[in-house]
Amino acid sequence: MDSALTTVGLPLALVVVMLGLGLGLTPGDFRRTARQPRAVATALGAQLLVLPAVAFVLVLAFDPDPAVAVGMMLLAASPGGTTANLFSHLFRGDVALNISLTAINSVVAVVTLPVVVNLAVAYFDPTGAEGQVGLQFTKTAQVFAVVLVPVVIGMLVRARFPGFASRTDRPVRGLSAVVLAAVIVGALVAERAEIADYLLEVGALTVIFCVSSLSVGYLLPRLVGVTEKQALASAFEVGIHNSTLAIAVAISVLGDKQLAVPAAVYGIVMFPLAALTGLILTRGLGERSTRRPTPREARR
Repeated sequence: MDSALTTVGLPLALVVVMLGLGLGLTPGDFRRTARQPRAVATALGAQLLVLPAVAFVLVLAFDPDPAVAVGMMLLAASPGGTTANLFSHLFRGDVALNISLTAINSVVAVVTLPVVVNLAVAYFDPTGAEGQVGLQFTKTAQVFAVVLVPVVIGMLVRARFPGFASRTDRPVRGLSAVVLAAVIVGALVAERAEIADYLLEVGALTVIFCVSSLSVGYLLPRLVGVTEKQALASAFEVGIHNSTLAIAVAISVLGDKQLAVPAAVYGIVMFPLAALTGLILTRGLGERSTRRPTPREARR
């Protein structure tokens, strides 16, 4: 997993993805959060606080290799992926909320991701006390460079040249998908001899974490009275992690391919699980919307 395709291609793919995200964002996407504070606060709370706690408990329960444990915490600290917007659109979620959450998460992750990773490194001690891997200032600056800078550039281009940004938004998004798919497929081909081992090592752990992420993302907003459409958007935002970011940080910034194993496997399992979750939730929503009211409900 440490070939030129991943060490060079992954950061480039991530830059293209984040640039495409920036081209589709405006300051209004951030201001919109003021109009739906409960939905935003709940989703961010699930993403930033609950998921790292869930990942920590799962890691303690499964007791994997220390490097894999840190990799799981890195995955948990990664923001939602841009694909969450697509899933939210397909399953009738609040796409505008997804866009706002993705924008905020991309900014906040520059601070929270290094904090979570460094705490995980200190706790699990993956390489021994003398050779610890962590996100010091220079490495945090690298995370900033590959995550936030392309988003800001994309937003500046959109603000200065809105017509150009509108024309290139869809092509750049398409290029993002192609580049990302090429890098992932290439990495899988390069690691085909070890994929089975990776799945055996963290397959069950990542599946349980993915199901937990999707469930927390949906149930927590519903418990505090958030609408169904917003809860669907939150489920996908919280459940579909930016595994590309986690892999890029693990390999290109931290220089340890074993830290990338959980994110690589998660990138495989999260899409079918997210699609299944969307089908289950929207089917339940459809049944509730078409169900005839009881006599007591009709009198209300």
